[in-house]
Amino acid sequence: MKRSLLFILIFISVIATAQTKKKPTNFNKNASKKDKFLEKQWWLGFKAGVNLTEANPTSRYTVITPTNYASALNDKVYDNFNKLGSQASLEATFYYKGFSFSFQPTYRHIRFTYSNEFNWDNPENATERLLLNYNHEQKIDYADFPLAVKYDLTGSRLRPYVQLGVFYSRLINANKSVKVSGQDFASGGTNEFSNEPVIVGAKDLFNKSYWGLTGGIGLNYNLGNVRLILDVSYKLGMSNITNTENRFGNDRLSGIGDVQDDLKINNIVISTGVLFPMRFLSNSFKTLDR
Repeated sequence: MKRSLLFILIFISVIATAQTKKKPTNFNKNASKKDKFLEKQWWLGFKAGVNLTEANPTSRYTVITPTNYASALNDKVYDNFNKLGSQASLEATFYYKGFSFSFQPTYRHIRFTYSNEFNWDNPENATERLLLNYNHEQKIDYADFPLAVKYDLTGSRLRPYVQLGVFYSRLINANKSVKVSGQDFASGGTNEFSNEPVIVGAKDLFNKSYWGLTGGIGLNYNLGNVRLILDVSYKLGMSNITNTENRFGNDRLSGIGDVQDDLKINNIVISTGVLFPMRFLSNSFKTLDR
């Protein structure tokens, strides 16, 4: 009897041990499947924001060359990062083990300004002098086609990332306005004046395309099955945006003494948006959860 009871207890113990070992195996298998699923993901979404532009002249040009003072005094002074532009993007991103490969076609509207002045005087009478001030504003629309690689610094719900990439931009449209003001000392007094802005279509003054490099940082915040993003990037222009063949092609601008410098442009771009995952395990499983 005692032997039978001992046998039964040993049998129950073996069965219980086998069952307890089997449960972690199933659990680990399911967890492994979920982790493997989360190693890759497709994201689709959109984002929008603002940008600031810096214009860097690589070669300077002018219509009027002074004879009684240095021509450098007529050089344009560029007011960088002082006018807000805007952009809107679609984003398609493939994520794999912390790395994201992203294509973000973008409509980008940029603005930048510059100013210069011309000074005429009478060598025989110093009081007879005319000072002209020119204030210019450029507005340019581009279609951007960037490719970027992102790397998530953490795997938590709040995920900071860094990104590097390259972009190609296609010109859509461009406009330019020039406001002329000045002071006339020729009449024996000071006569200030300001003319209505000259606004012209300037698309022919710019190259049809240019390219550059981009880099930046950002934050992803996982909210349920969507991802909120905040993105700050810097676009470094690598080629000249000015059409050198049409530099003097606009008669209205040349007539008031304006001609386009060779320019490379850089942008600070700030965007926010939302991304949606394309792969789901089930309605109850959040694709963003670990």
